[in-house]
Amino acid sequence: MTGSRAYTSTRRQEQARQTRRTILDAAARLFVDPGYAATRLTTVAAEAGVAVQTLYAVFGSKRQLLSELVDVTIAGDDAPVALPDRAFVAEIRALPGARARLARFARHLTETHERQAQVMLALAGAATADPDAAAVWRKNLEDRQRGMTMFAGDLAATGELRDDLTRDRIADVLWLAQDVRNYDRLVRERGWTAEEFQQWYVDTVAGAVLRSVPDPHPSGDDR
Repeated sequence: MTGSRAYTSTRRQEQARQTRRTILDAAARLFVDPGYAATRLTTVAAEAGVAVQTLYAVFGSKRQLLSELVDVTIAGDDAPVALPDRAFVAEIRALPGARARLARFARHLTETHERQAQVMLALAGAATADPDAAAVWRKNLEDRQRGMTMFAGDLAATGELRDDLTRDRIADVLWLAQDVRNYDRLVRERGWTAEEFQQWYVDTVAGAVLRSVPDPHPSGDDR
């Protein structure tokens, strides 16, 4: 009986997780087109193939559905793992130099933007007119600022940052460079490859926050 109960419980948990994932996928499509404000929860439920009562039971409100959609889209999964405990953070911290750390973050950033660009751009647009969307957008901005403050500390640990910049100023540069609208304009609109975007990110941030490397041939002698 114990084994049967454990199996049943695990099966129910997996079904609940799949239902949640199906609703989030439906919301991701509809909040992009026709848009957050134009989408009713009854429409999301119909798109997901569930009763609207089930949607309310899982998420409680449209705002909470949007908030969780943003979190899952950014993370790439629904695992309850905090940002500092994610594998890519440990990989960044294990690298010896600032440019190497920027390059690893650029790869993570590109993968995230590939996954989240449409949802985040839709959220940014909805935030201009809808109070709930605006609150979710502000939370995302604050979360990104905290994440970039943490990353600024990881870069500072290399000893390669400019002495005239405060930690907050470096975090601001990182915060601006990672904005999804940069990815949208360069990759989605201008046709850059993912690799070109990553190199742009590394070169741009390194040029802004790292100490200059002295020119080994200041006289122009390139021997």
